[in-house]
Amino acid sequence: MADKILIGTSSWTDPTLIKSGKFYPPDVKTPEERLQFYARHFSLVEVDSSYYALPSERNAALWVQRTPDTFVFDIKAFALFTQHPTQVPALPKDIRAILSPEDQKKARVYYRALPEEALNELWDRFRAALLPLDSAGKLGAVFFQFPPWFVPSHANKDYILSLKDKLPQYPLAVEFRQHTWLDEAHQVETLSFLRENGLSFTCVDEPQGFKSSVPPVVAATAPLAVVRFHGRNRENWEKSGLTTAERFRYLYSEAELQEWVPRIEHLSATAQEVHALMNNCYEDYAVRNAQQLRMLL
Repeated sequence: MADKILIGTSSWTDPTLIKSGKFYPPDVKTPEERLQFYARHFSLVEVDSSYYALPSERNAALWVQRTPDTFVFDIKAFALFTQHPTQVPALPKDIRAILSPEDQKKARVYYRALPEEALNELWDRFRAALLPLDSAGKLGAVFFQFPPWFVPSHANKDYILSLKDKLPQYPLAVEFRQHTWLDEAHQVETLSFLRENGLSFTCVDEPQGFKSSVPPVVAATAPLAVVRFHGRNRENWEKSGLTTAERFRYLYSEAELQEWVPRIEHLSATAQEVHALMNNCYEDYAVRNAQQLRMLL
């Protein structure tokens, strides 16, 4: 049985959560107060902002100071590192200066377009930003969520393995958004690949029937098992032009959460630790469902 089953949400600063007034009291207004309040209710959180911009070492140090000794942060990897297009303004100014004149004018760039010098510097900064959390024993894992066009291939597996060289001291978790990684022809091979290389497979609950839908396969491939709940909003899952909050706007029923109780218990029997994170971050949906799931377990 796992020593720990930690439950939390994929953000503590989602704008719709703060605006709703349904979780944070009126007198909890500052970033420091919100994190301290959140940490009194949960022992785990996912840092989602690090997907959109590199986290800073200073902020990580503040997170350490503002949370209890046993609190854990999972960090979502910077979008560029997961083969997603990245907004050029999201890159540090000095890194943008290294780009080619053509790429500097673009709205977005891909990993393959950046010079090696720029990539190495970005990885160095990302590693450094995680150090305060790791040194304090508060770093859970770094999440790499790959896009729908990231298909099973030797090249993509090589890229996944290269992440271990980039972040050798940190636990890594992999989430796929391309269903063929887990189809009948690839599932055993995919899970074996992750298991043999000590990478955590991210189990998901999400709408089914889309190219970006991954089935709710339950497997532990490393000492840490991860489950992320994305909601079941089929109407908005692949709709363009929506905010993140609208896409994941879904409140699980108790019966739907109950489906995951035996699955999480199964994970806990084979992994040392289980992280279950609610990513249905619309108003207080995630915190409500996280509290419900904790009671069911």
